[in-house]
Amino acid sequence: MEKYVIGLDYGSDSARAVLVNAANGKTLATAVRYYPRWKEGKFCNPAINQYRQHPKDYIEVLEATVHEVLEKVAPEVAQNVVGIAFDTTGSTPCFIDETGTPLALKEEFAENPNAMFVLWKDHTAIKEADEINALCRRWEVDYTAYEGGIYSSEWLWAKALHVLRADEAVRNAAYSIVEHCEWMPALLTGTTKPAEIVRSRCAQGHKAMWHTKWGGLPSEEFLATLDPLLKGLRGRMFVDTETAEKPVGHLTEEWAQRLGLSTDVVVAGGAFDCHMGAVGAGIQADSWVRIIGTSTCDIVVAKPESVGDKLIPGICGQVDGSVVPGLIGFEAGQSAFGDIYAWFRRVLEFPMKAILGDKLTIEELEKACDKILPALTVEAEKIPIGESGVIAVDWMNGRRTPDADQTLKGAIAGITLGTTAPMIYRALVEATAFGSKAIMERMKSEGIRINGCIGIGGIALKSPFVMQVMSDVLGVPISVCESDQACALGASIFAAVAAGLYPSVEEAQKQMASGCAKEYTPIAENQAKYEALYNDYLALGRYCEGK
Repeated sequence: MEKYVIGLDYGSDSARAVLVNAANGKTLATAVRYYPRWKEGKFCNPAINQYRQHPKDYIEVLEATVHEVLEKVAPEVAQNVVGIAFDTTGSTPCFIDETGTPLALKEEFAENPNAMFVLWKDHTAIKEADEINALCRRWEVDYTAYEGGIYSSEWLWAKALHVLRADEAVRNAAYSIVEHCEWMPALLTGTTKPAEIVRSRCAQGHKAMWHTKWGGLPSEEFLATLDPLLKGLRGRMFVDTETAEKPVGHLTEEWAQRLGLSTDVVVAGGAFDCHMGAVGAGIQADSWVRIIGTSTCDIVVAKPESVGDKLIPGICGQVDGSVVPGLIGFEAGQSAFGDIYAWFRRVLEFPMKAILGDKLTIEELEKACDKILPALTVEAEKIPIGESGVIAVDWMNGRRTPDADQTLKGAIAGITLGTTAPMIYRALVEATAFGSKAIMERMKSEGIRINGCIGIGGIALKSPFVMQVMSDVLGVPISVCESDQACALGASIFAAVAAGLYPSVEEAQKQMASGCAKEYTPIAENQAKYEALYNDYLALGRYCEGK
């Protein structure tokens, strides 16, 4: 009898579930749902970089997507689902009470953004991140050593401190804190006590300065010195972490009924979307997987013996087992990628909506706006490299890697009265590719081997123009993952291992990981031209930094 697993991928805007045959990785059914409150723009304030998500959104899309995939297959398939696993964005933490309940699920906090999950791209904690970095520089232990040497406002401790400072009611009610990828398995297995929640090696190693070298999380003394508001929180959190292939438990009776599954279903540990996506794409030692969407996340894995005691500065961490157990996982990324193209589209949409908003239906207007980027792409492809003189820097949402700095701003230079929208669009595409090259150059300069590149995500599959420019700029071939749900597929691989169907993640990958749909190879002539433009990009970046 064949066995099946479910992988759930929680992204920034929506969640998707895949029902997968564990024997061969074939996807039988897929379901995607947008977070209802998030879609309405609730609890967010882009003007101050505040992005919060309600836990009810997570619960509602969980039930909806699992029911949808099960409805698409025969009843006997549901009866033979043996495992389920989650990946989520991160760092996306939330304060919980003594029962492990996110505060936003309590009536008195139901509309309070500070009681909700703080999405990865929330940058309200820049001040707190600066304070963490300053204290680490003068402390006897540099707790950022395995996190690239720079702590980010996107990460757990900065966000926790910001919320505690901002909201007395949350401060008084908060008992502990949990990452989104840890809360989902805890919810389904009925793990109610904060001390019993299985903590993610991926999340805590990359975002909370957890490392065995100093006994886990930063010391109580360090945290209390950072701010007395953090006093005691460490003791109410955890000591150890687990890699994601370890089973957390089984579905409770309640959740088995709510999802239409059996209490025999094993729930695997959680991890971040990009890390599980890399596994779904078939990552191996010394390969580089780029998850390309609203932002990018870059994952490289290496054998411990090839890394030794080497610390890579300016990345988003290096953690043993955060991607594949037994290998060191390196994370980097760009704070904005597809978001930059979406921003430019919104700029160009304004006159259309202002002039035609009362003449077209919402559906008609959206269809018209959907044609903007495709039309720009057609014209941008015709522009010879370097001809426009326009150069851009991709820091519209700050810079994640190399050397995180969320205070930085993007830039577009070289504009004249003859500059056209396609010229600007091409410069933005090139800027995102140059930002990718800066990440690769940092890895290579620190001795990290990169034998190949795999692209996953919507842009990798749908934008040949962007991918070819990136290949030309990087000077390496880029294979595009065939699966359009690589992160959810990666989660299903962990579910299969947790359920005991495979002895290791590597063995499960051999049978279940996705193949490649297409490969982009660099065009030598273009590569040479982009080398010169890359130097202009670096120069403009230095100007933006005031250097």
